Amino acid sequence: MGLHPDFLRLPIAHRGLHSAGVPENSMAAFRAAIAAGYGIECDIQAASDGTPVVFHDDDLPRLTGADGLVRALGMDALSMLRIMGTDEPIPTLTALLAEVAGQVPLLIEIKDQSLRSADEVGDLSERVAAQLADYPGRVAVMSFNPHSVAGLRKAIPDIAVGLTTCAYDEADWPDLDARTRSELAAISDFDRVGASFISHDRTDLENPAVAALRARGVPVLSWTIRSPAEEALARRVADNITFENYLPGGA
Repeated sequence: MGLHPDFLRLPIAHRGLHSAGVPENSMAAFRAAIAAGYGIECDIQAASDGTPVVFHDDDLPRLTGADGLVRALGMDALSMLRIMGTDEPIPTLTALLAEVAGQVPLLIEIKDQSLRSADEVGDLSERVAAQLADYPGRVAVMSFNPHSVAGLRKAIPDIAVGLTTCAYDEADWPDLDARTRSELAAISDFDRVGASFISHDRTDLENPAVAALRARGVPVLSWTIRSPAEEALARRVADNITFENYLPGGA
């Protein structure tokens, strides 16, 4: 399934249109993006009972001040937490889908940078796929983990799936061996996992693998753009941007 054209037309608000007092990946940030006419990018983790929740970090301290891992707590405990000192709770994917309801494009990233196999990751991809089965809007799903992308492609063949990609520098990915990092940087899993687009790090857009995919007509998104100058550079290669901390044109 190909990426809907609106994902290439509307700038995509990274973790929603967050700002002072409007925290990332909150319902307030998503409502702000909808009001401004931007697409939405968000991150999905699993609570201890498997419930998909909208949250970027593996652990809780930066965003909630609580200790521990997201996946160690059930929904009862997670629902009591608030994001970055505001009144905003951690949203569930169910609540997010109900709020967006097809008003703007929704780009969902399943967070798993461990690159564990599908059996080790658990059923988060399947749970996300089940919730998207009847979603009426423009939606696409991506992940750094090729195993997750392959699982998503199998579970939701009518929805575009993509790879989140970068240079895979050793300093940023110390748990991966050199061969694995090289293969991932070359985006060698693209065809095997059934991906139809990539979302690539803005600092690595000169990667020959990106150029090769672009030459095939593969849509290229770029993350994360934080200024008009960065946008201008990214758009030399990328079809669209995921942005934060400024307001691009085009919405």
